[in-house]
Amino acid sequence: MGDTGRRSSSEQCPRQEPPVMPRIALYTLVVCVLAVAAAVVSFVQGSWLGIVWVLLAGLSSNMTWYYVKRGRIEAARDTSVTS
Repeated sequence: MGDTGRRSSSEQCPRQEPPVMPRIALYTLVVCVLAVAAAVVSFVQGSWLGIVWVLLAGLSSNMTWYYVKRGRIEAARDTSVTS
């Protein structure tokens, strides 16, 4: 019959893998979640120490976004160099 548009198994294009989150970004995300939990617990117990936990959560959140963005830029640069 005609061409079905399928490629043979030897001509398959490699699949593009999703960008991997840098490990440090994952660690800072975990710290952020734990700091938010600690802030909630501190405020529920009536302690003003929760303010420190909120500040730590904000800092680690910003670090997470920074490392994710940096990882995406590096991944884009690596693919543009190899292509």
